[in-house]
Order: sequence, then structure tokens, then C-alpha cells
Amino acid sequence: MGCLGNVLWFIFGGAVSGLSWCLAGCLWCITIVGIPVGVQCFKIAGLTLFPFGREVRYGGGLGSFFLNVIWLLVSGLPLALEHLALAAVLCVTIIGIPFGVQQFKLAKLALMPFGTTVY
Repeated sequence: MGCLGNVLWFIFGGAVSGLSWCLAGCLWCITIVGIPVGVQCFKIAGLTLFPFGREVRYGGGLGSFFLNVIWLLVSGLPLALEHLALAAVLCVTIIGIPFGVQQFKLAKLALMPFGTTVY
């Protein structure tokens, strides 16, 4: 079921979300200081392309908090709004509700990506 869910997800919104995260990662990697943030963006891009069968655990400390604040001001809000817009569109149909719920989870991740671990 996870493989079928990932294929359908990729078609109905996963490709757009993954490309957005890759674009954010490329923009962060332009500067040397932003490379660790860009690497995190690429990790999350892999998650957004194929999210079914994976789990995200939140944690972190003070350093993660400060990075999340900077992230939120620079890149987090546009990505979170994109995920929320896709979730609203997907939740219009009954078949799209599971994909919409996944977009809501990714919107939360877009607001706080640092200190998270993907299993």
C-alpha cells in the first residue's frame, strides 16, 4: 500500500512540493553559511516526494530553535502556505483527503524543520 500511495502522492502534489523544497535548498546553498540549511532542505525534499512509510520525530534544542526562527522568517512561511493551499485543494474530494492530511503534516514540518529526524 505504501508504494501505491507514494506513486499517487507523486502525481497529485508530491512533485510540486518536492521541487519547491529543492529550490529552497539550492537558494540556501548559494552562500557558504547556508549550506547546512540547504542540506536539510534536500533531506525534506526526499520526504515530500515519497512520504508514505516514513515517520517524522520532532526534537532539538536551543540551536534548533534559533535556526527555526531564522528559517521561518526567510523560507518557512512560503513553503508552509504552499502546503496549506495544496491541502485545501486535495481535501475537496473524498479520495484526496489522505493526501490533504499529509500536506498538513508537511506544512507543520515546513514551519519547524530543524531538530527533526525522519525514520
